[in-house]
Amino acid sequence: MQTKLTHAQQAFQYWKITTVKERTQLLLKVKENLHLHRMSYATLITQEMSKPITQSFAEVDKCGLLCDYYAEHAESFLQSKHVTTEALESFVCYEPLGVLLGVMPWNFPFWQVFRFAIPAIMAGNTVVIKHASNVPQSAESIESLFLESGFPTGIYQNLQIPSDKVAEVIDNPIIKAASLTGSEKAGSAVAMQAGKHLKKTVLELGGSNAFIVCEDADMDKTVATAVNARMQNAGQSCIASKRFLVHENVYELFLEKLKTAISQLRTGDVMNPETQIGSLARVDLAEELERQVQKSVEMGAKIVHGGKRDGAFYEPTILVQITPVMPVFKEETFGPVVALLSFSTLDEAITLSNQSDFGLGVSIFTVNIPYIKTRIPEFNEGAVFINGMVKSDPRLPFGGIKKSGYGRELSREGILEFVNCKTVVIY
Repeated sequence: MQTKLTHAQQAFQYWKITTVKERTQLLLKVKENLHLHRMSYATLITQEMSKPITQSFAEVDKCGLLCDYYAEHAESFLQSKHVTTEALESFVCYEPLGVLLGVMPWNFPFWQVFRFAIPAIMAGNTVVIKHASNVPQSAESIESLFLESGFPTGIYQNLQIPSDKVAEVIDNPIIKAASLTGSEKAGSAVAMQAGKHLKKTVLELGGSNAFIVCEDADMDKTVATAVNARMQNAGQSCIASKRFLVHENVYELFLEKLKTAISQLRTGDVMNPETQIGSLARVDLAEELERQVQKSVEMGAKIVHGGKRDGAFYEPTILVQITPVMPVFKEETFGPVVALLSFSTLDEAITLSNQSDFGLGVSIFTVNIPYIKTRIPEFNEGAVFINGMVKSDPRLPFGGIKKSGYGRELSREGILEFVNCKTVVIY
């Protein structure tokens, strides 16, 4: 471990003085190799965490889009900003911090790494990645991809360490900052450890996004989006919609259409391009989801579709008669479970949406867009999507508030998270 950290520090000394154009040429090579090895990378993702192969292809492709985005925009994002003052010259420049630690999850084993590492490296930092233990081949493949693409040794390195060694890495003076995508517990531990040394952290943690269906919503489009927003990646996503709030006048219609759509989801061999939903990544994850559902049923919830587990596979499930004290409402459900509630007024829907420890994002479906725009400030979220599911986009900053974490990834905000914003004044 120390050897890799030392290599990262040595690499930083020359990487930080390379031009953004030089970095961009290597980044474009990463994009080229992603496309060249698209099949092998997608297959690897599917084999390691049971994601349907079409979704794995989409993940690899999205990494390529991220490369394109920063290849095009990194230079302008990092340009010095001149400010008029009484001095002869005043400007702000953006300089890399040094060696960064990334602690990454398994649910999007390529994308989560890329959205942290690419902007960090393009800013002139070097990175070491502690990836999830259940996707070791993905972790190794990403490091090989950077080396194959011409990045010098030490710019990107995979740290093969257990979770109980993360604190030791953070303590190391070579590490200047850390970013974690994962659970609230893991985020809190990383933040506390980094805080002891006054090291910056960015945390992208859990979510319990609300999906609000207003009375005037385009029902067919809304239902189709709802299925994708909840069932993609078998529901194993922090930004998946989890609490579905539906106006009482269209509640029954939405429920019936949702049951029909979910019942038509194709399961089976995840290597089959026609398969839409697979098992969860591990048996213990399915068991935890089962616990949350069973406890909610004991408290009065009713299963109207699905609800059965077979090993790591958990049936796409719909629960009704939900109350805010139930686990499926209060906790993050990391799997294909829909918790369905009705509301009578938008004020009630906003209150229910905000009645969560999480604040990653919310989706609202309505034709009255001008009115909903006036209510955006009332949602305590990192993102508000109108007539669409919450998703990450390289062109837009991504992150949450409350127990969903802090800081932003992607866009201009993401690349500036791990730089020294230096003020220079000349008289």
